[in-house]
Amino acid sequence: YLTAEQNLYYHCMIYHTPRKTRATRIKEVLQLVGLDERRRDVVKTFSGGMKRRLEVARGLLHEPQTLFLDEPTVGLDPQTRRSVWEHVLRLRESTGLTIFMTTHYMEEAEYCDRIAIIDHGQIVALDTPTALKRMVGQDQVRLTTSVPEQAAAILEQHLGHPVRRTDDAIYAEGENGQALAASVIRQLTLADIEVLGVNVTVPTLEDVFVRLTGRAIRDESASAKDRMGSRLRSRGRLRR
Repeated sequence: YLTAEQNLYYHCMIYHTPRKTRATRIKEVLQLVGLDERRRDVVKTFSGGMKRRLEVARGLLHEPQTLFLDEPTVGLDPQTRRSVWEHVLRLRESTGLTIFMTTHYMEEAEYCDRIAIIDHGQIVALDTPTALKRMVGQDQVRLTTSVPEQAAAILEQHLGHPVRRTDDAIYAEGENGQALAASVIRQLTLADIEVLGVNVTVPTLEDVFVRLTGRAIRDESASAKDRMGSRLRSRGRLRR
């Protein structure tokens, strides 16, 4: 039944924050996470996202150089997840804080400077998001035209390497799919070849995860829950 301010004051005592700086520090961290105006509200009235931001504020009270976040947005709706991330990213930019985070959401991992993919307790890859996605392949541009054979010949001459062609489409690969698409469309237009359709496919971190571990991330989450359920049943805590 504590307010946000009281909750943080209690943790100031745990962290041995000097008494004379406690009020100032509490105000600073609440401002950082956007909760200063709610500092006198009881925490149990907060939304899930607000509680998560208060947890971040609590971890910042003693001015750490490194902050650990364990799945900070699990169970939150998309709008609340976005709000939490806006505050976390603003925090990183304004303080230079190093943040270690665990997540099962691949789109959240995109925010990180470096990503470690862990499988069965072992780090199987460690690199930047861009470098990891290059392990899967480059961006792919799929084109359809009324004269695919002629179009393929023009693109091979323009790109300087072979393109892949199926019965109804031409595929070209490059590091920047959007720029590549614009370039090949321009070349075909100059040759008076009409482009009927174009689609750019970009490798994702989930593609990388599946390539490295052999299963989609949702399967990993399910198996973890199954293992937890098995352990609890073995202790007699769950009944069928």
